[in-house]
Amino acid sequence: MRNQGIGSWPARRARMTPERVALTYLGRDRTYRELRDRAYRLASALGVGRGDRVAFLGANQPSLVETFFAAGLAGAAFVPLNTRLAEPELRYILEDARPSVLVLGEERDGGGLPGRHVEAGAYEALLASGSPEPIDEPVRQDDVCLIMYTSGTTGRPKGAMLTHANLTWNTFNLLVDVPLAHDEVALVSAPLFHIAALAQTLLPAVLKGGRVILEPSFDVERTFDLIERERVTVMFGVPSMFGFLARSPRWAGADLSSLRHLLCGGAPVPEPLIRTYQDRGLTFLQGYGMTETAPGALFLAAEHSIAKAGSAGVPCFFSDVRLVAPDGSYAAPGEPGEVYVQGPNVMPGYWGLPEESAKVLSADGWFRSGDIGVADEDGYVRISDRMKDVIISGGENIYPAEVESVLYEHAAVAECAVIGVPDEKWGEVGKALVVLRNGGEPPDLLAYLDGRLARYKIPKYLQFVPELPKNAAGKLLKAPLRTLYGSDLHDQRR
Repeated sequence: MRNQGIGSWPARRARMTPERVALTYLGRDRTYRELRDRAYRLASALGVGRGDRVAFLGANQPSLVETFFAAGLAGAAFVPLNTRLAEPELRYILEDARPSVLVLGEERDGGGLPGRHVEAGAYEALLASGSPEPIDEPVRQDDVCLIMYTSGTTGRPKGAMLTHANLTWNTFNLLVDVPLAHDEVALVSAPLFHIAALAQTLLPAVLKGGRVILEPSFDVERTFDLIERERVTVMFGVPSMFGFLARSPRWAGADLSSLRHLLCGGAPVPEPLIRTYQDRGLTFLQGYGMTETAPGALFLAAEHSIAKAGSAGVPCFFSDVRLVAPDGSYAAPGEPGEVYVQGPNVMPGYWGLPEESAKVLSADGWFRSGDIGVADEDGYVRISDRMKDVIISGGENIYPAEVESVLYEHAAVAECAVIGVPDEKWGEVGKALVVLRNGGEPPDLLAYLDGRLARYKIPKYLQFVPELPKNAAGKLLKAPLRTLYGSDLHDQRR
């Protein structure tokens, strides 16, 4: 094959195991032969080519997977859209990425969004109109495969460009540490518009020829049903998802004997949760990464999950990580340093943003994460802080600056700041601290944010304060805010 990229994977797998089930969705199976043929037809019908972008908006479903592989067959880049974003946020991304076509999932309406759409009701007819003939575009490993948008600290989303090589080497990194077999049954209920579900679960399972069960969303009862009925062997989730399962009345009596691998990321796994699962004979495989590293950077093997609890592990096999002190030297064990990552899984840059790319990528390919880590004497890295003040809520990244910029659009807001506060269910949620302009009744600012931001970004708590602490240069100081208001978890909007 001339296609060296991810788009060729269904065809490569189909020539080995054509009748093996590739995807299961709401009780319907699709073999690798069917996945290959449908990807060929869709790539033909979409009419896209090298350098184009193909966007998808919808929950986990076969058309998302088919569109991803079809884009790769044609040499186009796939742009998955976060279904939790508000319409203005989606519109910005579409206007930035300028996709040739937007494919809509079965539950989505493209009204108000720019560009050419393939509505869900027209998807099957469009696919049937395509040619079944094999497509072998000469796609190179260093061509862009995926543009996945991540919110920036300035409030402007940036499209991380991931090449076919980035995603391929990330798959190798995972398979070095996670011994997936050919008979895996992978449950994918975390959203595929996030890098972890796509690159840490779907792609490794396809490479090994396993069966992927696609679920539109995570549901506790259905997860237990699927594990027991379908004999699920591997699943990915953020800590809050695994916490929901452990707190269910079904936990104690559920048949979990089929599970081999529990991949967990997005936030550190609390030690009590680790022990709860170990009591059932289950051990988490944890790690640290980000969209820009496709995503694996650090990995904590199962045998060290208790001894090194709280750690994100050591560098993945084909990746290198170093901690850099403020003076540019390497941080010694026990000393904090910014996490730098290098390897074939590191992105080449952000879409259309060469200056932003240069800020985080050195000439020799080291990516500056903006996160602070501390290594122990054995080289295990604990992520101790986030330079960008990112709030991680249920595995979703919330950037305070983005929320603050929308709050400032309200005429009653003189100053505001958003901080992360602990939450039993989600790990962390946002709290908005607002200084009002003189006069008038306090407005319901959380209601104001509804529809302007994705709901998971809207702070759970709001408190009106007389002033915000600043240094001599007038720069906002968030550390004192956390000390003053981080433990008062009552909504004081009135």
